[in-house]
Amino acid sequence: MTKISAAEVGYIAGLFDGEGSLHIRRGLEKKKKHRGKPGYRMSNSMRISMEISMTDEMVIRWVHEILAVGTVIRRDIKGKTKSGGKFKTQWRWRCTFRDCYYVCRLLWPHAKVKLPKLEKVIDHYEPEIQDLDDNVVELDRFRDNIWFGKDK
Repeated sequence: MTKISAAEVGYIAGLFDGEGSLHIRRGLEKKKKHRGKPGYRMSNSMRISMEISMTDEMVIRWVHEILAVGTVIRRDIKGKTKSGGKFKTQWRWRCTFRDCYYVCRLLWPHAKVKLPKLEKVIDHYEPEIQDLDDNVVELDRFRDNIWFGKDK
């Protein structure tokens, strides 16, 4: 993994604030039973995913290359615009679960609009931080420990 500069992370954070979305859902899910038992069981699971969607393929591919996590998909939108033309092809970078947590930690110091949702993901994976006085984490301490260029 290459080292990610603060400028790149700041740019991606701004892009995510404007064009991105973060989905957090806890609920019962049907899962296969383990250890050879037939049928299904219900699991109280947390589903976490984030994405950036836009029509500029080059920017989405750059985000994927810099973050080195997630996937890029192409989505052709059917139908016509109000003026009768075709919709542009949409490109999406998407990641889930621990990869999402990694990206949330990177973007946290720079995010503004999506900051509360980023904090929910971080709190889910780092419950011990919630035990600190008033749930306050020093920004300098966090930045010193952030994963710029380190393996997950």
